[in-house]
Amino acid sequence: MSARVTELSGIDCHRWNDDRHRVFSAPRLHLSLLLLSFAAATSAIRGVEGPSVPPPSPPSGLPSTVGRYSPETYGARLDGIANDRTALQAAIDAAFGAGGGTVVVPAGKMLLTGSVELKSRVTLHLEPGSKIIASLAQTDYRTRALIEAFSAEDIAITGTGTIDGRGTSFVVEELPHIYRPAAWRPALMILEGCRRLQITGVTLRDSASWGVHLAGCDGVLIHGVTILNNLKVPNCDGIDPDHSRNVRISDCHIEAGDDAIVIKASRAYARYNGSENITVTNCTLQSTSAALKIGTETVADIKNVVFSNCVIRRSHRGVALVLRDEGNIENVLVQNLVIETQLYHPDWWGAAEPIYISAQPRIAGGKIGRIRGIRFDQILAHSEGGVFISGSDASVISDLTLRGVSVEFVRTTQQPEGRVDVRPSDKRGIAADTLTGFRLEHVKDALIQDCTVRWSRSRPADARGLWRDNTTEDIRLEGFREVL
Repeated sequence: MSARVTELSGIDCHRWNDDRHRVFSAPRLHLSLLLLSFAAATSAIRGVEGPSVPPPSPPSGLPSTVGRYSPETYGARLDGIANDRTALQAAIDAAFGAGGGTVVVPAGKMLLTGSVELKSRVTLHLEPGSKIIASLAQTDYRTRALIEAFSAEDIAITGTGTIDGRGTSFVVEELPHIYRPAAWRPALMILEGCRRLQITGVTLRDSASWGVHLAGCDGVLIHGVTILNNLKVPNCDGIDPDHSRNVRISDCHIEAGDDAIVIKASRAYARYNGSENITVTNCTLQSTSAALKIGTETVADIKNVVFSNCVIRRSHRGVALVLRDEGNIENVLVQNLVIETQLYHPDWWGAAEPIYISAQPRIAGGKIGRIRGIRFDQILAHSEGGVFISGSDASVISDLTLRGVSVEFVRTTQQPEGRVDVRPSDKRGIAADTLTGFRLEHVKDALIQDCTVRWSRSRPADARGLWRDNTTEDIRLEGFREVL
């Protein structure tokens, strides 16, 4: 499938039809015009391109294939030692100046660079065995990202090569459970205000901060991507759709020392609308925080989200919906997931919950929206923690369904179990608690149907299969059971 997207924007189709009618209804065509038309059609069939604006001549004077640009042509050494940032940007600029094209990192080559800007109608293609390597010098970065794009259209990053952020080079201390990062560290990608964006096939490795940050983007396809971040590096999220719309993430494998995929509506990008129409499917995920998450940044609405057909392993949380600001989270469908969670050190948010829903004001008395219209269906979990659903006086969770959710308690670590974690919130952080299969607080209008708590180990004497306090209202239980 071509990475470029053809669009007939701005074309008056009725006028085009009228013009076509006039051409073919003409009584006679000159023989030379017919021959020229036949030759052009024949060339198109053979794949010969017609007249176009020629690309800028490369500085070295070497010939280049039309539509394909190599940084080597513009002076890149491609040895992974010399800084090739200027050459890579020149190749991107040349493709952009020609109306579009593909910038190719050749097979088996290594390209060291600081930040570069991807531009409209340009594809960055990494051939097999090729690698883009992040520079360690802050002076090589215009912003806090290795690859950036601003208000670009029809852009793509494709191929089977690797983009290496060298994240562990941006840390100052290694503790047994976590790295302490340096004061400055770059993200792998910031793509802001872009339309019709594709990332396919590539491997993204060792991001020092957020991996793929989609800020205010519309029309995104991320498919078949592998993200291998270090599980001890904080904030190295995998993919962050932020105030973005019409996003499809599929068939990806992601390992991250923070949220693997997290949908946001952050204050920094509040000039864009909220996030909506987002699907995540057929992915395998591991995270030291949450594998699939919405929030905590929720200054605008996040809605119409589907998480489906994913496998989550060895994560601190499975699926997390965390509301802390004035936006709403609504119309979320989570189905057909296998989840394995375990406890990590409390420096990492979480308590091994396979399902976690929380609505607490970020600061005491702060504005907060609502969580409503949430469906979990056919979830199979092996976990050191239980399902946690807790609203607050300021934000009651409503219209919630849990159907076919099975939680089997297993013990896989030596971390203290039975804790509750509602960070970030001034009201409550981490607290010890009784091990509970399904916990509900400040919930209204909920259906719990055909759900099960299983104990594959000795059940603690004070454990609870299901607990709800007096803040819950209209909770319907159908076929709930606890298996000892």
